[in-house]
Amino acid sequence: MNGRGTRTSRKLTGRNQRMTKTRISLCAFALILGMANISHAQDRGPVTNLPLPRFVSMKANEGNVRRGPSRTHRIDWIFQRKDVPLEITAEHGHWRRIRDRDGAGGWMHYSLLSGVRTAIIETDMLEMKANPEPASMVVAQLELGVIARIEECHVEWCKLSTAGYKGWVRKETLWGVGPGETLD
Repeated sequence: MNGRGTRTSRKLTGRNQRMTKTRISLCAFALILGMANISHAQDRGPVTNLPLPRFVSMKANEGNVRRGPSRTHRIDWIFQRKDVPLEITAEHGHWRRIRDRDGAGGWMHYSLLSGVRTAIIETDMLEMKANPEPASMVVAQLELGVIARIEECHVEWCKLSTAGYKGWVRKETLWGVGPGETLD
């Protein structure tokens, strides 16, 4: 053995060196392929095969948020607002791990959740426009914390309905829709 390497590394020449490189390349390829499969598995819920994370809303007027995915787990708090948007981050049987716009989370039974998309207004006195253009006529002004139903979303704008008004707002002023998400 010298200061430059081990005895084994000096013995690798010719055919042995090519075979070792091939084995290493195949192992690296298998590792990368396995990581891609793990990444794909994490992007989809194991129960529903729907994307994770994803947004939903509260179906009920009241919903218990528990420490774990069963009725035996302690209730940490109770959501008391129908239609509030929530983000599902994990699935386990009939349970969904959710979080609200403040990042508080826990487990909720799937029967309390709806696929109807809603959003919370994050800007006070937000101007709702007649068309998805900055110069468009103002239809209404929405207060901070108002919950609106999402009708559709484009790259930068979402069409909402709330309190009898329909119109467009900029997507970055909402919580309940992803930045690159589009809805028809």
